[in-house]
Amino acid sequence: MKRILVTGGAGFLGTRVTSLLADSPQVDLVVSGDLRDSEVPGVVSIRVDVTESEGLADVLRLHRIDTVVHLAAIANPGRDASMEYRVDVQGTANVLAACVEADVHRIVVSSSGAAYGYHPDSPDWIDETDPLRGNDEFPSSRHKRLIEEMLAGARAAHPDLEQVVFRIGTILGPTVRNQVTALWDAKRILHIAGSDSRFVFVWVDDVAAAILRAALGEGPAGIYNLAGDGALSVPEIALRLGKPLLTVPAPALAVALAVGSLLRLTEHGPERIRLLRYRPVLRNDRLKAEFGYVPARTSMQAFEEYVRTHPEVVRA
Repeated sequence: MKRILVTGGAGFLGTRVTSLLADSPQVDLVVSGDLRDSEVPGVVSIRVDVTESEGLADVLRLHRIDTVVHLAAIANPGRDASMEYRVDVQGTANVLAACVEADVHRIVVSSSGAAYGYHPDSPDWIDETDPLRGNDEFPSSRHKRLIEEMLAGARAAHPDLEQVVFRIGTILGPTVRNQVTALWDAKRILHIAGSDSRFVFVWVDDVAAAILRAALGEGPAGIYNLAGDGALSVPEIALRLGKPLLTVPAPALAVALAVGSLLRLTEHGPERIRLLRYRPVLRNDRLKAEFGYVPARTSMQAFEEYVRTHPEVVRA
């Protein structure tokens, strides 16, 4: 019988994970550690601020936690990089240290494909053996790289603490609104000339189900790309939405973003072009063959489900 604490348990993904855990006959206790109260029946809600290290190990010992699912993170990065660092990087360091101190058996961490970075020489399909080159100019990408470097150090220093690390693709869900989906709200879909800018998607229920499997110990420790099969290019997305492409040469877009950032018309500078052109395209073979989880929806099916639950995004 598992006793599990979920950081960020009252969030978008955390709510789904704690709900699955609470329904599992293999789980004795589910604790949501968050600054917000959980509304999931059967889940114990406690206040946990991951940026504060004091008392976190005591909480784990008090509830006799054997497994921690670490989901607390900044979902939609903005301008406050220092705050994002405190939550994402320092928060992970605090949770990791508390797990070691309290003799937790396993930690499950939601990382991101952004840890690989956005580079023109990235492989067409990235697998878990490819280097982590999260770009310093993108705080969220840099932070994911730093977190994974920290986790690698902990695996060497504390081998008794099992780690399951998911490098997650772009999550879609019925209530998702983020920087990626915002690209689809315009009348024309932005397309950088000469780049297909492929996306890998994963439906939120697949992410929660994979995390459930990891938390229950049904999949082996390790690092896994978590995404649906296949990928969609920007032209394919535009075609499905019934919207024309706005194809812009990269140099022209760089100038427009530089001016817009200077005038504070946009929070994005010219460096954002890398995010649009060189997205990491995640291969999920290891997830299926070694971890034992096959996503129920492909990237295309996850996108179709997003369209079904957000009909306003399709051109009338």
